[in-house]
Amino acid sequence: MLTIRLDNKTEQDINTLAKQLKMTKSELVRECIAEYIINYNKPSAWELGANIFGKHSSGQNNLSKDRKKLLTDIIKHKTCKTS
Repeated sequence: MLTIRLDNKTEQDINTLAKQLKMTKSELVRECIAEYIINYNKPSAWELGANIFGKHSSGQNNLSKDRKKLLTDIIKHKTCKTS
């Protein structure tokens, strides 16, 4: 048996969600705790892909900041070649 104390907002959120899901508050809390325990040591998406992210880098560190100018330059360059 476990007893926990919750702040009013958390308790109200649990009440609301339990009603929406047509579950008892206890069922909802048990399910949430079980899911948390299962996922506790699972690596995040970033951790899973860390060895491949950035592997094929362009070497340009300004791609997001200057994306519009870079795209415009690429389009102009392609247009000039086809003319």
